[in-house]
Amino acid sequence: MNNAIYLQALIEDQKGNWEQAHDLIQDLTSPEAAWIHAFLHRKEGDVSNARYWYHRANKPFPTVSLSEEWEIIYQTLDGQ
Repeated sequence: MNNAIYLQALIEDQKGNWEQAHDLIQDLTSPEAAWIHAFLHRKEGDVSNARYWYHRANKPFPTVSLSEEWEIIYQTLDGQ
């Protein structure tokens, strides 16, 4: 699978372009997209929406920092 769009969304987020990252990911339906979507809503502080997207991604709500989660997602998707 080509994960370029997922990685691009994460890079946009890292550059401070939350809206751009969200725009790239919001209409995608894969579990990977849902995971990034969840992360983005967690980052913005919308915990209830984040929980919904973590559920869609089949991921538990994280206990690590946002920066640690970003790394985990990026490394996971970059390695696929």
